[in-house]
Amino acid sequence: MAKNAVYVEGDELAVVVTDPASPKSGDPVIYGQRPGVAMTDEDTTTGRTTVDFDGVYNLSVKGVDTSGNSAVAEGDILYYVAADTPKLSKKNTGVRFGYAKGAITGGQTASIDVIIGY
Repeated sequence: MAKNAVYVEGDELAVVVTDPASPKSGDPVIYGQRPGVAMTDEDTTTGRTTVDFDGVYNLSVKGVDTSGNSAVAEGDILYYVAADTPKLSKKNTGVRFGYAKGAITGGQTASIDVIIGY
């Protein structure tokens, strides 16, 4: 093994996330341009949150894109838009988050499985 390896598995790291300001366990989060899901609430002392940067999570997604209501189909690319609630949709103005593993009717919000990463 390389002597300069810091983490052999880098899928879960304690980091200061870019958004949201105070992440809770289970929230989709962004660390710079890297998508993930908070595994822990933010540590109020260090400001760090343990984030999983890989896997499939059941997350809230809205069926919209930059033009308005748009159905989400399995395999669609999803983006994280910090100003939106929920944060995940097909709006490509955000940070690329992952892929839908479920479907949502245009304009609706639902929890579906999301494959993190790209």
